[in-house]
Amino acid sequence: MKNAAMLLEQHFSLLVDDHQQWKSLITDDVVWELPYAPSLGHPGRLAGREAAVRHALWFISEVSDFRFDEARISALADPRESIGVVRATGRIRSTGRAYEQEYVVFLTARDGKIAHLREYFNPVQAAVAMDAEIAAIPARSIS
Repeated sequence: MKNAAMLLEQHFSLLVDDHQQWKSLITDDVVWELPYAPSLGHPGRLAGREAAVRHALWFISEVSDFRFDEARISALADPRESIGVVRATGRIRSTGRAYEQEYVVFLTARDGKIAHLREYFNPVQAAVAMDAEIAAIPARSIS
């Protein structure tokens, strides 16, 4: 059975490179929390396989040449929990701008699958790359 640290490593390696295999890592009732996403107009919580897959497919379609690098994954005291810090690069298709990000991801596993993700990222970096507004701040004010 896969522990949380192994699952997080696979999440980083498969999310974009082998999306079909990534889908086999998540539970049907997976919860994916993105606390800073609402500042960009995206949901802050995705509940269930369909919502998680839809979000992942949107991301894959919006960011080309996406790569995770320098992943540092730590198992926590409970083997069902892990945390990872990873750098990412890509290019936003709609703007042509470079996308550089550092993510902090908490993962909880259940029965060898991903049951819960909590993902933190810098919404300002995402907004600049996507030419998007943050909350009530027009994009022209942050460029």
